[in-house]
Amino acid sequence: MITLKSPREIEMMNESGELLADVHRHLRTFIKPGISSWDIEVFVRKFIESHGGKAAQIGFEGYKYATCCSINDEICHGFPRKKPLKNGDLVKVDMCVEYKGAMSDSCWAYVVGEASPEIQRLMEVTKKALYIGIDQAQVGNRIGDIGHAIQTYAEGEGFSVVRDFVGHGIGPTIHEEPAIPHYGEAGKGLRLREGMVITIEPMINTGDWQMKMDPNGWTAYTRDGGWSCQYEHTLAITKEGPKLLTSQGEEGTY
Repeated sequence: MITLKSPREIEMMNESGELLADVHRHLRTFIKPGISSWDIEVFVRKFIESHGGKAAQIGFEGYKYATCCSINDEICHGFPRKKPLKNGDLVKVDMCVEYKGAMSDSCWAYVVGEASPEIQRLMEVTKKALYIGIDQAQVGNRIGDIGHAIQTYAEGEGFSVVRDFVGHGIGPTIHEEPAIPHYGEAGKGLRLREGMVITIEPMINTGDWQMKMDPNGWTAYTRDGGWSCQYEHTLAITKEGPKLLTSQGEEGTY
C-alpha cells in the first residue's frame, strides 16, 4: 500500500533527514586510510543515538547493523568489518534514521584517500544520475520517467545500471510501495502523486549490471568484479517539485 504524507509528516521526515545528512557530512573527514568499516559503524551509531535518533536498520528483517558499508565491487548491503580500509577504496555507507518516529534513508559514496581517475568518474556519473532522476520526480510524471532518465544518462557514459535493487517508498516503515527502478521506459508505470515520499538510489557499475550474492544472504557483488557506486536521497513529491529530505546542501552543483 502507498501512503501519502501530510505536510506535517513530511516536515517530521525532513528533521530525520537533517540528522542523517549531518552524519554523512561528518563522515567526509572521518573516513581515511587505516580505519575500518567497523569504525564507521561505531561512529554512525553513536552519532545517531547521541542526537536523539535511532539507527533504524538494526533489526530490520534480521539485519544486525546500523550501516551497510559496501566496498569496491560490493553493490549493496555490505556488513561492517574490522579489516582496515586502504587508499583508493570506494566505500558506500547506507543508513536509515528514525527520529521522533519519522524515517529517512540515504547512501553516500566515499573514496578512502585518493581516487583513481576511473573511480572518480564513476562517482561523478553516479551522483549526477541521482540528481537527473530526482529532476523527474514531479507530480504527474510516471515512475518510468525516473528510471529512463537515469539509465539513458548512465549507459550513455559507458556504465551499467543495477536491476536487482531499486528505490522505494518510505515512512512509516523503511521499505514501502512503490518500487522505484533506476531503469525503464519513459511514460510507463505508476503516476507520481503529491505526498508520496520515496528514495532514489541508483547503483552504477563500471562493468556489467549483473550481480551475485554472498553466502551471508545480504551482500551483493558485481558478477564480473567491476566496481559499483551508489548515492541515495529521500525526497517528497510536492506541487513545487521534489523536496529533498536528506539534503547535504550540495545538490545545487548538479
